[in-house]
Formats: sequence, C-alpha cells, structure tokens
Amino acid sequence: MNEQSVVVFWFRRDLRLDDNRGLCAALDSGKPVVPAFIFDRTILDKLDDRRDRRVAFIHECICRLSSQLRAAGSDIVVLHGTPLDAFAQLVERFRIEAVYTNRDYEPEAIERDRRIERFLRERGIAFHTYKDQCIFERDEIVKPDGTPYTVYTPYSKAWRARLTLDDYAECDTSSLHDRFWRTEPLAIPTLGDIGFAPIEPGVPAIQLDAERLLNYRERRDYPALDATSHASVHLRFGTVSIRALVRRAIEAGADAWLGELIWREFFMMILANFPHVVERSFHPAYDAIAWRNDEADFERWCQGRTGYPIVDAGMRQLNATGTMHNRVRMVVASFLTKDLLIDWRWGEAYFASKLLDYELSSNNGNWQWAAGTGCDAAPYFRVFNPALQQAKFDPTGEYVRRWIPELDTPDYPPPIVEHSFAKNRAIEAYSTALAMEGKHTRR
Repeated sequence: MNEQSVVVFWFRRDLRLDDNRGLCAALDSGKPVVPAFIFDRTILDKLDDRRDRRVAFIHECICRLSSQLRAAGSDIVVLHGTPLDAFAQLVERFRIEAVYTNRDYEPEAIERDRRIERFLRERGIAFHTYKDQCIFERDEIVKPDGTPYTVYTPYSKAWRARLTLDDYAECDTSSLHDRFWRTEPLAIPTLGDIGFAPIEPGVPAIQLDAERLLNYRERRDYPALDATSHASVHLRFGTVSIRALVRRAIEAGADAWLGELIWREFFMMILANFPHVVERSFHPAYDAIAWRNDEADFERWCQGRTGYPIVDAGMRQLNATGTMHNRVRMVVASFLTKDLLIDWRWGEAYFASKLLDYELSSNNGNWQWAAGTGCDAAPYFRVFNPALQQAKFDPTGEYVRRWIPELDTPDYPPPIVEHSFAKNRAIEAYSTALAMEGKHTRR
C-alpha cells in the first residue's frame, strides 16, 4: 500500500477535468487526488454488441484524460470489474481518506452508490457526492405546494425564474492540477482487455457557434441539414458540462436551444420523482393498452424496412451511426407505437441498445411522450402521419435518399400497413384501455 494519505475522485458521467464540481471539491480537499475510472462489468456485460461505439467513445475519453493528467505529472487509475471489486482493489493500493464523485440519478446508479458508500463507511472512508450533471436537482424546482411538476411548460418557467449566475458559474480547476497525486504513466486497458473490439466511435464534434444556436428554432426540424449542436453525446458522457452549455445558450441568446436543455432536466426530474416510469407508463391507465406486439413488424421497423421512407431512413441512420435526428426520432416512435401498435418499451429498449447519446431519463421520457403514455405527453389521438412529416421536413427527399439508395426501385418494400387504418386502430385500442381504467376507478 502507498502510505501517503490521498482522496480518490471517481469519474463516471463527467469525463473532463474542467468545470467539474466533484473534482473541484476533491482538489480543494488538501490531499493528493487519485483520479479513477471503472469499466463497470455490471453494465458492460449486458451489452450484446462487442463493437459498441459508446464503450469505444468512453475509452477514447479516458485516454484523453490520461494524456492531460500525464502533462500534470499524474495519471488515471483505470479498473475493470464491478464497482465493489474495484474499490476493494483501491483500498488495498492506497490509504484513502475520502472518495469524491458527482451524483447520478438513475435508480440502478443510486443503489450502486449506496453499496459503495456502505463499503467505504465500514472502512472509515468518507463518500462525498456533488451536483454536476444538471443545473437543478429533483427537489429544487417544484410547485408552490412542494410537489414535482409533471408538465414541461410551468416547469420551464419556474426553472428560468430560479436560474442565477451562480447556478451556471464555471468551476475552474486549471490552477489546481498540481494537487493530483504524482505518479509515472500508468497502463490503460485496451478495448480488447475489457472484451470489446476496436471501433471508431464516430461521435461528431460539438458545434456551439452563435449562428447555429440562434437559427436552431428555424432549422432544427430538417434532418437533411446539419443544423444542430451535436451536444447530446458530449453532455451524456460529460465531456462538456451542463453549465458550459447553459452559459453558451445565454451568451448567444439561443432561447429555443436552452429550452432543449431544460427538457433534459425535466425528464431527469420525472425519473427521480417517479421511478416507476422505468418499467411502467407514467399514467397507469395506459398499462391496459392491448398492444399487438407483432415480432415480424418490429423486426422490419428495426431494420428500416417498413415501406415508409422517413421511418426507414431514421432507423437505418440509427443502425449505421448510433445517431438519429430528433424530428425523425419522434416520427419513428409514433409509427411504432401508433401505426404498428407495438409497446413503447420495445422501442425504448432498441434505442437504448443503439443510441450514442442514450440517457435513461430522456429516452424514457421521449418514448412515453410519443406513445402518449407519459407526463406532458402528446395526446393519444395525435398520430404522426409519416408521409406528411416527410413532405414537410424533407421536401426534396435528400434525407431519405441518403439512407435508402434503393428507394423507387423494386427492392424497396411496400408500406407495412395503411396509415389511416392503423391510426384508427390505435385510437380505438387507447380508448378501450382508458374506458376500462375508468370502470375500475369508479368501482
């Protein structure tokens, strides 16, 4: 064991040295800071695809952190295993006074942190957590009666009214890098070492120029355009802080883009206050829907072979790149849940397996929004018409032709279902479920 007393900073969804609240606190502790990251087997072992772009991106970020820390005469300790096993190794290796990390809000992560805190407390080691991945936590933006908001618009107004400069002030660590523990360069496990094949992540660079952000409202719905910030993956893994993005939105006067950051926090708050949404509909009445759940139809949706070009283009983009334009995400989700009458949880799980920017709260919230089962959801009788959506948002067909080269040839399949028929079928199924729930409620 290294006899020097140290503190550990545990990197998770905050893969950066700058503007990192938990890391700032660790560096201010007065003890040398040992940076650590765990390739968590409880998460990685669930991934079927050994060529997962997200794992490759995380590995790339860890290598970048290592290079930055080496420039400061330090390095990052990278472990592969369960968090409990990893901390068992760390306490054997170092004389740890405290562990610092940033809070996570997903149910499994909360339970993981409880286990780690117990493990550390039994050994006399403190466990400190900090707010970093959001501006406001679950109980900071609430109604006057103290209950959580379940509708976005009043939540957004309260969020904006509460915001002060201190909420998005930068935490500057640049002058504190000499407080990292001193070490020779350490070995970083390769992707192969943790059971994954080498692959380029293909994560687009973040784009925060003022013109792009100011034009976001007018251009964001057109999938053929490169008009969005590409911030979602970077925000998901913490290569940029939420405070930096809020600062940039305010500096640029990009109100619509700021609204999207608030939507993210709204769904984080919904998950934290209503964890049942992970498994069930936000509104219990919708759990009575008689889904068709046709496996052949679902497979054609997954493959982008439904015969509806904008739906198929979106799914092919997702399968090929791990990304999908947000307008198209709404269209494909509506098509699965309404036109095909397939349980939103099937689509949510497929997105979770593919999306580079997968985040449980946003994925769940948006799928329930599209399905009409969630808080502040689109009404169940609102069913996107994929042909009209394509005509409006991809009028020249540039986007669909980019992903469907066989369009207008015999190789492209006919529509899997007639939209008007499917719309009426969905409305009837939803209406029946609500009527059944109403009968149960009156008893």
